[in-house]
Amino acid sequence: MSIGAFSLSLTVKDLQASKEFYEKLGFSALGGDEENGWLILKNEDCVIGLFQGMFEKNMLTFNPGWNSSAEEVNPFRDVRELQEELKAKGIEFITEADTSTEGPAHFVIEDPDGNPILVDQHR
Repeated sequence: MSIGAFSLSLTVKDLQASKEFYEKLGFSALGGDEENGWLILKNEDCVIGLFQGMFEKNMLTFNPGWNSSAEEVNPFRDVRELQEELKAKGIEFITEADTSTEGPAHFVIEDPDGNPILVDQHR
């Protein structure tokens, strides 16, 4: 089962300070909106998101329909299909995607240790 491109979403206290720190480690901006408190950074195949004031905890993130450069991948499994398949396997959901819609949607699950996992489809 492919659930999309992987990134780590980090909750940060100071977006600018975090951006500067990760740039020193070789990361550069891939996208985002600094005025609204978030940035996506990339270093080779490693992608991290920096989010100020948006999430309570760091989380694993997967983006169906994208590769690690935020380029479209076709074909891909819709987030709603993934949700149904995981439900059938007994996975419990924190937040669910609305199955009556199409296009962008997301769901959130947690691993056995309480680590949140966001599956976030942008298209």
